[in-house]
Amino acid sequence: MDKRNVKGFLEFVYDFYKSMKAHEITLVYEGEITHQITKAFTSLTESNMAKEEESNTVQKKVFHVMVECLQNISKHADSFGSDDFLFAGRGIFMVSKGEIEYHVTTGNVIENTKIAELTKILDHINTLDKEGLKELYKTQMREGRLSEKGGAGLGFIDIARKTGRKLDYHFLPIDEENHFFVLTSTISRNE
Repeated sequence: MDKRNVKGFLEFVYDFYKSMKAHEITLVYEGEITHQITKAFTSLTESNMAKEEESNTVQKKVFHVMVECLQNISKHADSFGSDDFLFAGRGIFMVSKGEIEYHVTTGNVIENTKIAELTKILDHINTLDKEGLKELYKTQMREGRLSEKGGAGLGFIDIARKTGRKLDYHFLPIDEENHFFVLTSTISRNE
């Protein structure tokens, strides 16, 4: 990974932050995603929402989606050997609050070879209604074939079920072998 790519990556982080300015950014983090970091994020967000007297249902949904998203990052990120890759175990995590909804956005590096399979999974999830998602979830729990990372697919299904929204995702090129995978989940505040 040369310096040019690092600069491009940091510019992306900055543009990403600027583009979310219309929302109230509750939390932004770029760095290694560990179990401790996940715990710290969830307690910060919980206390923020409690202070703002957000409804329990909304709080639970935001909390649940955060945990799933962070687990997905760590599952994908651990496929890189930390010695030979600059962004191993790292990701971007952001929670923002709008007038009517929360957005939980995560980003992490994935190898190009995984894009087709991931796109197939996400697009399939996006075609399903509530009942279809429930059935797919049950099937995956029984067969566990959706993802070689053991459960990353289940996390996506779960997010779609909890939010009742489509999964919004993008792949941004980093270099010849890797892309940056960005996933945004939306949770309505009016439930």
